[in-house]
Amino acid sequence: MIRALMLALLLSGAAQAQEAPEGTAEAGGALLRGLDKVAGTASDIQLAVGQTAEFGHITVTLRECRYPVDDPSSNAYAYLIIADKGAAEPAFSGWMIADSPALSALDHQRYDVWVIRCRID
Repeated sequence: MIRALMLALLLSGAAQAQEAPEGTAEAGGALLRGLDKVAGTASDIQLAVGQTAEFGHITVTLRECRYPVDDPSSNAYAYLIIADKGAAEPAFSGWMIADSPALSALDHQRYDVWVIRCRID
């Protein structure tokens, strides 16, 4: 059911920017993983909500991280804005889902970024 809801959110641009998955709670931050496909190196990226981090030639901003209320360790939904440094438009803006990274993925020639989990402080 959550996957169907997330798919509906991803297909609707207005809903994507404003609504979080139903039955979730807000977290204070997220743990992401970034992959530099050229160098072949992966790095963990820890962000608090509202924080921006640089990863190679891109910037990653966490707007929100949510997790299922019933099972906090089962999944994570992060609203991310990912942009090339100096670019006018972001390369990615929307919800990424930890257990379905291909459903809404960053499409970048050099970098991959995905959600590992929300940080529940």
